[in-house]
Amino acid sequence: MSAMQIARADGGDIVAEPELYNALLALDGAAIVELGCGTGVHTRAIAGGGRDRRVIAFEVDRVQLQRNQADAPANVEFRYGGAEAIDLPAASTDIVFMFKSLHHVPLAALDAALDEVARILRPGGRAWISEPVFAGAFNDVIRRFHDEQAVRQAAFAAVERAVERGVLELEREIFFRNPVHFASFAEFEARIINATHSEHRLDELTLARVKADFDAHLGADGAHFQAPMRVDLLRRPPA
Repeated sequence: MSAMQIARADGGDIVAEPELYNALLALDGAAIVELGCGTGVHTRAIAGGGRDRRVIAFEVDRVQLQRNQADAPANVEFRYGGAEAIDLPAASTDIVFMFKSLHHVPLAALDAALDEVARILRPGGRAWISEPVFAGAFNDVIRRFHDEQAVRQAAFAAVERAVERGVLELEREIFFRNPVHFASFAEFEARIINATHSEHRLDELTLARVKADFDAHLGADGAHFQAPMRVDLLRRPPA
C-alpha cells in the first residue's frame, strides 16, 4: 500500500512555488527540462534565476509555443512535444519539471510519460511533479466550467505506480498553498477561461455563475486566492 497522499487537510504553508524549488534543487549548472511549459513563466524564472542554467521546455499547444519561441532567453530552447515521447537522449537531464501538466497528459499515456521522465534523467536526477489539489476556493470557481477531479486523481495514481514499479523513487511530498491574484474578472477570463491550451465554451448562465463565484472574492485590489498544491519530488534510482 502506498504511503503517498493526494492532499493534506491543512493545505500547507502559503508560499510561492519558486521559493520551494530554488531551496530544494541544485539548479545552477544543471541541464533542465520542463514538460508542458505553457506560457513559460516558470521556464523564464528558472533560466534567469541563477548561473549556467540550460533549459529545454516542451509544449504541445502550438499557438503558445510560437509565442514562447518568439521571445526565448538565450539559455532556453522551446520545443514541440509531449511528455509521453520526449525527444532527448537517455540520461541527458539533471532535473525535470512538470508544473500542473501531468494531468493534461492523455490518461492512456500517463505511465509512458513517467517512464520517459525516468529515461531522460541521469541516475540520481530529480523530477519535480507539481499538481493542483482538488480543493479550495480557486478550485471551486474553476470547477464550474472545468472539473478536473478525475484527471488529477489519475495523474496521482500514475505517480504512485511509477514509485511502486521502481521507475522513480519518492524523495518527499510537499504540500503548500500557492498565492494567486487577479486584478479583475477580465484578467481571470483572459488567463484561465481563454487559455489557448484548452477550449472552454461557457454558455451565458455558466459564465454568470463563474463570475458570481469569482466576484465573491473580489476586493479593492482584485481577487486573492490560496490554491492548494502538491509536489511529488522524485528521483531516478542510482545506477
